[in-house]
Amino acid sequence: MARLPRLTVPGYPHHIILRGNNRQTIFHDDEDRRTLLGLLDESARKNKVALHSYVLMSNHLHLLATPETQTGVPTMMQAVGRRYVQYFNKRHQRSGTLWEGRYRSTLVQTERYLLACMVYVDLNPVRARMALKAEDYPWSSYGHYAGLRQDPILTPHALYWQLGNTPFAREASYSALVAQGLSRDQQKALTESALKGWALGEPDFVAVLQQHTKRRAIRSHAGRPVGGLKSSSTDS
Repeated sequence: MARLPRLTVPGYPHHIILRGNNRQTIFHDDEDRRTLLGLLDESARKNKVALHSYVLMSNHLHLLATPETQTGVPTMMQAVGRRYVQYFNKRHQRSGTLWEGRYRSTLVQTERYLLACMVYVDLNPVRARMALKAEDYPWSSYGHYAGLRQDPILTPHALYWQLGNTPFAREASYSALVAQGLSRDQQKALTESALKGWALGEPDFVAVLQQHTKRRAIRSHAGRPVGGLKSSSTDS
């Protein structure tokens, strides 16, 4: 059976996963991580993609991004993937593929799932037992949103700005969301939707989304989604 094309629509947040082939390590040290982020920053700006969140794990990475154009995300990911492999193979004296095929991605409903997806991304190191707390892991977007550092690669989404009227209020609110965490159902929904490429959201959202793409947005009729996060709540 032929693979479905990726679901990509301008103006919607995309949750993206890129894995190492056979779960192999894709970052050996901080120089590798800085190189990947540099390539990602350059390509995102060139292709008009706003990066909201990221995490670099040992054998995969997650991104949350909104493209301005239909080709923004595919072109960005193709360029980053190709150039990073060239760099990685040359530096580590290896050859061959690095990635597990093409990247996986899907669209998420902004009001229902964007903040939940940000929390999901930033809690990856904690779920993987690579850090006790999100703030202990330097290679994610958490530090920027919690006020621990400035990360110029990131473009905060409008929903993040609605978390408070001052930087301190927004940082405190987002830290509280991460501290609350996600339910198992939320984690499962966010993981499976990205890996399988089906849109994540309520029926009305999917219906509107389907008007903007010829590619099927869901496998079957949209059911009631698992609980998302609201900007007023304190919630891989």
